[in-house]
Amino acid sequence: MDSIGINRAPLGSSSSAAAVTARRGIALRPARRSVASTNRVGVATIGFGDASGLRARFDSVRSTTARAQSGNAGRSMTEERGCTMSDTEMPFKYSSGKAFPLGVSQVEGGLNFALFSQHASSVILCLKLPGRGTEDEKGADVVEFVLDQQKNKTGDIWHVTVEGLPASGVLYGYRVGGPQGWDQGHRFDSSTVLLDPYAKLVSGRKYFGVAEEKSSQHFGTYDFDSSPFDWGDDYRLPNLPEADLVIYEMNVRAFTTDESSGLDSTSRGSYLGLIDKIPHLLELGVNAVELLPVFEYDELEFKRYPNPRDHMVNTWGYSTINFFAPMSRYASAGGGPVAASKELKQMVKELHKAGIEVILDVVYNHTNEADDAHPYMTSFRGIDNKVYYMLDLNKNAELLNFSGCGNTLNCNHPVVKELILDSLRHWVEEYHIDGFRFDLASVLCRGPDGCPLDAPPLIKEIAKDAVLSRCKIIAEPWDCGGLYLVGRFPNWDRWAEWNGKYRDDLRRFIKGDPGMKGVFATRVSGSADLYQVNERKPYHGVNFVIAHDGFTLCDLVSYNLKHNDANGEGGCDGCNDNFSWNCGVEGETNDLNVLSLRSRQMKNFHVALMISQGTPMMLMGDEYGHTRYGNNNSYGHDTCINNFQWEQLEQRRDGHFRFFSEMIKFRHSNPILRRDRFLNKNDVTWHEDCWENQESKFLAFTVHDHNSGGDIYLAFNAHDYFVDAVIPPPPHHKCWNRVVDTNLESPNDIVPEGVPFTGPKYRIAPYSSILLKAKP
Repeated sequence: MDSIGINRAPLGSSSSAAAVTARRGIALRPARRSVASTNRVGVATIGFGDASGLRARFDSVRSTTARAQSGNAGRSMTEERGCTMSDTEMPFKYSSGKAFPLGVSQVEGGLNFALFSQHASSVILCLKLPGRGTEDEKGADVVEFVLDQQKNKTGDIWHVTVEGLPASGVLYGYRVGGPQGWDQGHRFDSSTVLLDPYAKLVSGRKYFGVAEEKSSQHFGTYDFDSSPFDWGDDYRLPNLPEADLVIYEMNVRAFTTDESSGLDSTSRGSYLGLIDKIPHLLELGVNAVELLPVFEYDELEFKRYPNPRDHMVNTWGYSTINFFAPMSRYASAGGGPVAASKELKQMVKELHKAGIEVILDVVYNHTNEADDAHPYMTSFRGIDNKVYYMLDLNKNAELLNFSGCGNTLNCNHPVVKELILDSLRHWVEEYHIDGFRFDLASVLCRGPDGCPLDAPPLIKEIAKDAVLSRCKIIAEPWDCGGLYLVGRFPNWDRWAEWNGKYRDDLRRFIKGDPGMKGVFATRVSGSADLYQVNERKPYHGVNFVIAHDGFTLCDLVSYNLKHNDANGEGGCDGCNDNFSWNCGVEGETNDLNVLSLRSRQMKNFHVALMISQGTPMMLMGDEYGHTRYGNNNSYGHDTCINNFQWEQLEQRRDGHFRFFSEMIKFRHSNPILRRDRFLNKNDVTWHEDCWENQESKFLAFTVHDHNSGGDIYLAFNAHDYFVDAVIPPPPHHKCWNRVVDTNLESPNDIVPEGVPFTGPKYRIAPYSSILLKAKP
């Protein structure tokens, strides 16, 4: 594997391109060269797998091609003749084609294929034709077109139009040749069939995580036969204001793949499976789902060669193969790429019908093609490694690694930038996606040499793009190279950010660390120290205590240390700085006092999250107290460690779940908790006169309602002793009603209509919080 490369196709509209990934494990092996010609071409075919049975059938075509090539210094010419393929005569015509759009598109003369590669010296289009009387792909016929640099290339784009191809069911890829200088950044290998970066559908494995299919090759495919998806006459986009969002971070597969979901085995873990559970989302009260990656990804990446992680399956999805195609193995019943596309649209349609927006977690910082130590070629590396990836040209052109995954996409190269923009527009226009969360978004702020840019072109163009103007755009404002941009992410007053400082500061205050009272007040009031700049708003800070990577909420209050032995890396993976507290016992316990304290702490975190100015985000499963048994880096477990446990939800529906649901609904019903501007001194009263006391772990404040007098009083006690809090007088003609006291048992821990409270003081229990609402 000395010279492996992968190339991508950018620039231009993505409206009708289709492509597929070709995998290293099963390359097309040509029995000589196929055909290229000027006008009408008799196409030579080769067998996929054992070609011996086809040799006699195609000898005449090959010999004709060989004679033409030998007399023309390698220039491929073929007589005008057809060839028989499985007893069906299928002549093809082809023309030079056009450079745009990239990918596959329908044109008047047939189907146009266009691929970008600046440094390639040869490109061969490989087609695998359907309907040959067998479902065995290895026995299918393969046709190759050798593209002529003079006739089939415009600038850096290789292109050809083929007439006579079926409008669906064809699999395709490219073999790309070029310079072999590893130290110059090239990784070309013309023996490997590569996936088109602009493929809109990807065909490969049928079923998720089946190890026996790990060698299956990924191809691009297309579907111009199907009617446009019917979104319905009464269909409307939710178009929710950002200030009103409550985001639920979730994994499509993990949500329903467990048998406890009660779904049929064919729909568990699928887009359709999620539709069946929309009533749960509505009952919980969230109005936006942030889906872990649903682009086509390689869940079997850990099984490529023997290694300590080869027992795992990548269930999170941060191993992108293609940026345009939906994850085909999320289709129900192994339905494949066309079904996956339709079912994803159906899922989005049903979520929108329920008033729930769909935000995608997108991974434009790296691909599945690994590093130079264990190179893996499916697309970009072999198409044009020097364009698509950041390289250290002072160190033998090795791949730079700011993603922690072995490679880093060269996002601000003009061609790669256009690829990403085309991809985003495709998801908005084709799938009606409402927003995007950009994984390790600081990578997108680096130049080709890896140095940070003050005004990254890609970030600016995403912010200014007309198609993306209705979308929520959220950055994870850090990367694995140390570029931490929380509060400083280039934003053009459009970009929101995952507020990592909110997560850390809330964890520290609620668990009782000293000296955190002031910063806790700053975080729950909207993090003005980070976001009150230019025209940014409180909702540009996405507040979270828990996300997919790290502890679950239950584990945050149950473990002091990570327990990642199951990951195969000797516990070296995962973050060590979790700001967690096990409440007295590490892990599982039957101690009722410890369990009661853990329950209070989980409720305290949820109360703080839901009353904070800014956009709240919670993690799937925290609504019933899901545990990963202390694993804070569970990306590789397709088991109950990650999978939603519906039986546990039922067991805790009337207690833990009820509290979480009612608290979310309380936020929705009280606009003063989700303002679209930062608080001023008239909006909040802090009942505190000793901010400098480092040992104080108690904070109380009142958020004022200037319209109706429905003030909200809040108090958080992170001490290990009771605090008698002096309650301020309610607004005129109002009285205080207790809505929340996390120290009380369900159902008294949250009473939405409120319980009247009178008296000058409230005795607040250790590690608990209260919420009072002023009512007539």
